[in-house]
Amino acid sequence: MPYVFNMNEILEMAEQIERNGAAFYRKAAEGIPDSQNRELLLELAQMEVEHEKTFASLRAQLSEVEKTSALFDPEGETVFYLRALADTRVFFEKKTDTASLEEILKEALTAEKDSIVFYLGMKELVPEKYGKEKIDSIIKEEMGHIKLLGKKLVELR
Repeated sequence: MPYVFNMNEILEMAEQIERNGAAFYRKAAEGIPDSQNRELLLELAQMEVEHEKTFASLRAQLSEVEKTSALFDPEGETVFYLRALADTRVFFEKKTDTASLEEILKEALTAEKDSIVFYLGMKELVPEKYGKEKIDSIIKEEMGHIKLLGKKLVELR
């Protein structure tokens, strides 16, 4: 039987992905000697924190149906499965040249694209009654990150 998720579970994953992104940018900032570039990375980390708050707020506004588990899960294993997905699909530990802002931004851009692909796939696993249409707002947030990162990469060149 394929997994079926509700919007509460998807937003929980989105929050974890944003936490992972913030940690990625903070760690990358540690390796950048230039204060202006370090500040950029810390700003990107803060954007991830703000997106996490946005997703937490969306989660708090969900209807009971959108929070209802679509599967019988008496052991609560779905949450662990979702966390594992979030931790291994987007912004997971990678070998990145943290001395190069360009390489950091390229890696971040790849992670943001991966997140969109991930959410598009998850969208297929959320029935309409469990809030499927709300995944588009997550994708829109991630697309905003891609635009910003792309702009910063162009400015570096």
